[in-house]
Parts: sequence; structure tokens; C-alpha cells
Amino acid sequence: MDTKIGALDTCKPASTDVGCPPNGAVCAIQDSVPSSAVFNAADATLGRHLARRLVQIGVTDIFSVPGDFNLTLLDHLIAEPGLNNVGCCNELNAGYAADGYARSRGVGACVVTFTVGGLSVLNAIAGANSENLPLICIVGGPNSNDYGTNRVLHHTIGLPDFSQELRCFQTVTCYQAVVNNLEDAHELIDTAISTALKESKPVYISISCNLPGIPHPTFSREPVPFSLSPRLSNSMGIEAAVEATAEFLNKAVKPVLVTAQDISTMIRCGQRSIIFLINNGGYTIEVEIHDGPYNVIKNWNYTALVNAIHNGEGKCWTAKVFCEEDLIEAIEAASGPKKDSLCFIEVIVHKDDTSKELLEWGSRVSAANSRPPNPQ
Repeated sequence: MDTKIGALDTCKPASTDVGCPPNGAVCAIQDSVPSSAVFNAADATLGRHLARRLVQIGVTDIFSVPGDFNLTLLDHLIAEPGLNNVGCCNELNAGYAADGYARSRGVGACVVTFTVGGLSVLNAIAGANSENLPLICIVGGPNSNDYGTNRVLHHTIGLPDFSQELRCFQTVTCYQAVVNNLEDAHELIDTAISTALKESKPVYISISCNLPGIPHPTFSREPVPFSLSPRLSNSMGIEAAVEATAEFLNKAVKPVLVTAQDISTMIRCGQRSIIFLINNGGYTIEVEIHDGPYNVIKNWNYTALVNAIHNGEGKCWTAKVFCEEDLIEAIEAASGPKKDSLCFIEVIVHKDDTSKELLEWGSRVSAANSRPPNPQ
């Protein structure tokens, strides 16, 4: 893992072969930039450069949560015609949305604010790291003038050291860039994004909040030279995988569905997903390991909650089912007359409705956890 903070001569890409755009197209940038490849002063800013760079690698949607350190950056990102901002309800959801986007499109990006946002999104970035997903995590950082001043800022842990967030991201990203001056911002940003594509891993980019709108000569040029090789999907292989998955689920006696968060954002964006919530009233896995009153949760009226989130805006349909016949009807409705809506189906199951495999696993974990200490 590399961390580069304002180091121009050490931030060159290690390779000119750095991944691919999501649609399989080939994109190459020549080493010598023609004189015509310039932008006007209003577009030659750090924020617009980052936006163009994201669009260039195939990102057309960013997932964000606003905070006072990233607001100006968000202004410049959404000013890019090819980039759409999807505002999420919290940072962790934004990270998981970018994770899913990367799985579907080849690369994803999220934008959060310093520390309070960065530490919140961290778990999603760690997951993307373990899944080998190229995800660009962009953080709006402190004003560049605050570095080295021993000031205690809000959104921190109350210490004048601003590096806590960076140290956390060093463990779950393959490259980290802290941009707190304009001279090497072009190199740091481009190298971070190129490294994410090359390594197929998340990267961390922190940008001081006072820099996104400032023009600089380096942003008048195209990004540093690199090429994107096509990654063609195997349609026959995908179809075979889908058929095998469907067959596996159809044969399962007790299938498990994991379904979704940020439903309000899904409705606002016109998503037509079918979400299943399996409601067994508690933490069954923990019950099978070691039961106690802490494994019982207060049951919510989840369909009513979704209806409250819907609030008559957008298309949303909910159903609560208690038996197999009701479930079949709900699925038919979600696949037929309600297919233009986001469909939320709550499936009520008994708290002890579990598989023999889970029972065996719980017993083994319980035995492993209760082993006495070894003699000293």
C-alpha cells in the first residue's frame, strides 16, 4: 500500500495498463497532449478535473452524503454534465451503494466528509477491499491552511492530529492520496484512480475543502497518460451462472435472502427492485450459539415503515405475507402489475425456522467459544 502526500516525483503510475471501462470500450490517452486539449479557466479546477476523470473511467453516478468539508467539492462534481449525484441517507449506505455499482459497472465512487463521514464509510470500503473491487473513496478534508497548525477541528476526535482517518484507510485501501496543495493534485488524483483500476482495489483520496474551485494550469491538460484495456463479458457464461443460481434457489428447502438499505433513495431514483425482508423476530444465529434475552429484538411494522418512507412520492408497493400462498401471490404481483414499482415484501417466519446445518454450526461455535483457558 502506498501513501502519497504532496510528493510529485514519486506519484507516477507504475504501469500503463490499468484496467478497463465498464462497457468494454477501449480508451487510450497519448503521452503528448495536443495543444487543443485545453479547458477554459472555469473548468480548469481541481473539482472539475476529478469529475472529468471519473466520467472518463466509466463512472456516471457518485454516491454521496454532504458535510461541511465536501460541499464545494460536490458543487464542482455535479457541475460535470456526465456525472449524476445520488444523495444517500448515511455514509455507510453510500459506500455499499458504490460497492454494488462497482460490481455492476466495473468501478464505483463515493464522496463523504472528513473523519465523521470517513470512519462511517470505512466498513464498506473494507468490504470492497476484501472483494477486490475498484472503488474510489473521496473525502472532503480540512482547509489546507489548517495542516500543521495544531488546531482542534470539529469532525475529529478532539486532537490536532488529522491523520487518524488516513491511518484507518491505509489498512483497507491500496493507495492513499492526501491533496492539500494544487501543485501535485493532478498527479495524486490521477495516480490514485489509475491504481484502483490496476489493482482492482479501493483507494482513498482526501481533498482539502478550500481547493476544489481554484483553477490551476495542470488541470487544463488531459489526465496523466494511461490506457484502459477492454474487459469483455462472456454472455453465455453469465446466462449459465444465472440459470445455475436460479436452479439452486428453487431447489433450496430453506433459502436465505439478504435484500437492502436506503429505500428512500431507491424510491427517489426510480429503482424497480424487489426487496424481501425475512422477519423471524430476533437473532436466530446467536440463539443457536448461546441464547439469552439480548437475542430478542423489538419487532417493527416494517411494511408500515416503508410506506412512511414512500410518503406518496414515487412508486412503491408493500406486502406482508404469513404463508406460502400469500408469498406466491405477492411475487406474482411484484413481477406483474406492480413491476414498475419498488416492491417490498415482508415474510413472517417462525423464530425457530432454521436449517439443521445452522443448528450444527451453532453447536460447534458454542463448544469452541466455551473452551477453558489452557494451563499456564
